[in-house]
Amino acid sequence: MIRTAKFIIGSIAIAFALAGATPSYAQSSRIEEALTPKTTSSKTRSLTRSFDPKAAASQNALQKARTRAISIEAVTPATKEEREEIAKVIEDKPKIDLAIFFDYNSDVIGPKAAAAVDELGAALKSPKLQGANIVLNGHTDAAGSAEYNLGLSHRRAQSVRRYLIERHGIAPDKLAVFGFGFEKLKVPSQPLSGENRRVEVVNIVD
Repeated sequence: MIRTAKFIIGSIAIAFALAGATPSYAQSSRIEEALTPKTTSSKTRSLTRSFDPKAAASQNALQKARTRAISIEAVTPATKEEREEIAKVIEDKPKIDLAIFFDYNSDVIGPKAAAAVDELGAALKSPKLQGANIVLNGHTDAAGSAEYNLGLSHRRAQSVRRYLIERHGIAPDKLAVFGFGFEKLKVPSQPLSGENRRVEVVNIVD
């Protein structure tokens, strides 16, 4: 009887463990797939680099973002010009929006936020994304002032970056951040919608 009870309890525990692992794996796979660039031949890439001035602009913007992310200016949101520059660069890059649940007016990654960031961390460690250069863009809804939301979105993106470095060992020079506040609403017709509160993850590729 005791053995039977132990077997049942053990089976239930395994079932719950598997149930929790499946969505986690699926989410990480979805992130990985979204951030993986479409493959092109080396010849095509060479021609593109030779004639596409946007490639040079992309590299310049990325280098500035990297420098900013690790400098003392990291606590200060990017300028409007820098935000406009990076917005153009990422237009056609592999990206995905993640709902990362921060507490109200907070940039602290608690248990609810950690789950989503852990999924991202697992995806970024996959072989397909080992060479990825990631930009984390914070976005808010339209509640509150533009200045406050700009700062909050930047701090939240920085928190995600710091968590990925400290908990998942992602190289610091592979992660840059920008805060956009409510400048780039996902649902412009519903400025207060929760869908606008997100972190956009972009893979800036050559």
